[in-house]
Amino acid sequence: MDFSGANSNLQQRMAASSAGINRRLAVLNALDIQIGQKILDIGCGGGHLLEEVALSVGPTGKSFGLDPSEAQITSAKDRCIQLKNVEFLCQGAEKINLPTNFFDSITSTQTLEYIENVDSVLVETKRLLKSGGKFVNVSVLWDHFKFHGPENELNTLIHDAFRAHCFHQMLPIEMKSKLQNLGFYNIKNKELAFLITERNNNSPAKFTEETIAKFALKEGVSEDKVLDWRNQLALAEEQGHFGFTSFPVLTEALL
Repeated sequence: MDFSGANSNLQQRMAASSAGINRRLAVLNALDIQIGQKILDIGCGGGHLLEEVALSVGPTGKSFGLDPSEAQITSAKDRCIQLKNVEFLCQGAEKINLPTNFFDSITSTQTLEYIENVDSVLVETKRLLKSGGKFVNVSVLWDHFKFHGPENELNTLIHDAFRAHCFHQMLPIEMKSKLQNLGFYNIKNKELAFLITERNNNSPAKFTEETIAKFALKEGVSEDKVLDWRNQLALAEEQGHFGFTSFPVLTEALL
């Protein structure tokens, strides 16, 4: 899935929503940041977490943001323009030109499921982390990601089309064994699942609906069916049986 252009804007709106804020707080809590640390955010997007990390590590520390999207890096730079302890890397995560044992912590939020060769990123993560360093990842159990309210057959059609948006549908289930095989330990999972029952203009459900609708069109679902699906969501909300559920999982591990 391409996170440039309109999708970049949608990602940033999601990051600023209540769900995005709660997820970010969970990541910050898991990182347990100390003054002076160097921390990498893989898939930094518009820089919301990057900014928080930079403030937390203080002027003697450094926050690194990596993202392959120039649009996202530009937005992240704008957000962090007043901060002197932020560095940006506009590239993929499979091979990063930084020294071995460089970072105190590495984090990634809803990024690894979009990388086909996720194992290569985890190997690179291990290389870059110091001994005793922490890795914190948030990925979604996409089988449990769903809108509720529209007629079942149409709803299934739209969601099935959306499955093509990432390579790894259930990455959190595989993450523990992947990390153990690389020598990580003290691996813990924390569920960040949520239910939303409104589609207002600051609702993550609204932003996600827009994303899924655009992706379904790209996958060949007709405009009539996509519009019908969105109309049924609106009607379900009016009638009091609309819901949007998502099941992100935070995985933390020590090296």
